[in-house]
Amino acid sequence: MKKFNVLWVVIGTIISAIMLGDVVRAEASDLIPEIYIKAINPGYTVDGKSNVGEMIEIGRKESDTPISLAGLTVRYTNSSGNDSSLFTFPDNSYMAGELVLLRLASSPDSELANATYSKTLAMSAKLTLMRGEEEIDAVCWTGKEGCYKSFISAKPTTLVRNLETGGYEHLEEYELHYDKNNYKVEVIEEEGYGAETRPSQCKKLVISEILSYYETSKTEQFIELYNAGSEQILLDGCNLSYKNKKYSLSGIVRPEEYYVYYPSEFSLTKNPTNMNTLEIIDTDGTTVYKMNYPNGQRKGAAYALVGYDEKGEEIWRVTYAPTPGSPNNYQEYRTCEAGKVINEATGNCVKVTTVAEKVCQEGYYLNILTGRCKKIETKTEKTCKEGYYLNPETGRCRKIVENKSADYSIEPEEFEEKSSFVALYAVLGVVVIGMIYLIYEFRHQIVKLGRRILRR
Repeated sequence: MKKFNVLWVVIGTIISAIMLGDVVRAEASDLIPEIYIKAINPGYTVDGKSNVGEMIEIGRKESDTPISLAGLTVRYTNSSGNDSSLFTFPDNSYMAGELVLLRLASSPDSELANATYSKTLAMSAKLTLMRGEEEIDAVCWTGKEGCYKSFISAKPTTLVRNLETGGYEHLEEYELHYDKNNYKVEVIEEEGYGAETRPSQCKKLVISEILSYYETSKTEQFIELYNAGSEQILLDGCNLSYKNKKYSLSGIVRPEEYYVYYPSEFSLTKNPTNMNTLEIIDTDGTTVYKMNYPNGQRKGAAYALVGYDEKGEEIWRVTYAPTPGSPNNYQEYRTCEAGKVINEATGNCVKVTTVAEKVCQEGYYLNILTGRCKKIETKTEKTCKEGYYLNPETGRCRKIVENKSADYSIEPEEFEEKSSFVALYAVLGVVVIGMIYLIYEFRHQIVKLGRRILRR
């Protein structure tokens, strides 16, 4: 009888565990919204290539009915708490499959993803799915309370949602889902989905900024596109042409907004000797925009469209303030570190030198030519003792000679001009020197002549 009771207890426990598990799974399922953040990878450097695995995967609950993504925004919050929009789905977009893959535009195989974004994710940050002002889903990985642990550069992982628990876990292995059919941009009619519209062409698309002369890595290079039209542009089918090769574009550019293309299949010449040409090729093969960037590019500086002249011609300038994805900012000189300023003659940063006015002690003055202090010399009128007078020419005291008419007669003194004696002495000096020179020059002949005279 006891064995029979024990058996019923075991069976009851198993049934309770199963029922409790169903309740837990049901509660976990309730925690996951209809559209949610499925997986995140901030990108790592592998075999010398940066941002290899960076991506964001958006998931949805199982359903046979497509779901609208209109107005859904992926918002990014960095470790400092600053918010920015990574990607906003267009009004006529919807999710046809279970997953939509977003990739960093400069990462490998980004053209195979459903859409791309331009700001790279940090090892500690937060993502939020928003529809208007409503928060749909969110996940943070800062290691702080309420957030999952940060990513580690030395140990690449992907933060993946566990659909059974509703939470996330770091997985070392995760396979990306590349499927273009999962994401569509179409007009969604009331009776169903699938009535395609002709996508907007690239006729209003212009190149507004490029950065070719990178500082440390080719991944810094970018080509910024700007939608100058009043309608959004679907880039699928449009191409960027460089050095006679075409590279496909993908994504959405809203009116008066920017799209940043990070070349992964090619690299721009850093500072070309001759003009390099970039073109935007429309879906029908026609060139809708063309620009050249010349020699004279500077390290870490962009080449930007900064305005138009009176004739409507574009004005391009090299700027030390690159602004990928934002309005251009012209900065003529580089930003110098603390303690340095720009030398406008060379464009280089030089150390700041402050010249302080030197103060000399009392009785001294500052010689502005040498920068040294010199003693102030004061001249006082020299006085002579009684019986002497000051000769103003020599500055010496001379005895006063008194002339008493009773003792001395006044006789005129004859003298010659001093200059005459000087001239005479000069002539005599020249004659003497000349004689000495002749004697020295003909000394041998003079000796021989003397010997002959003595022999006679």
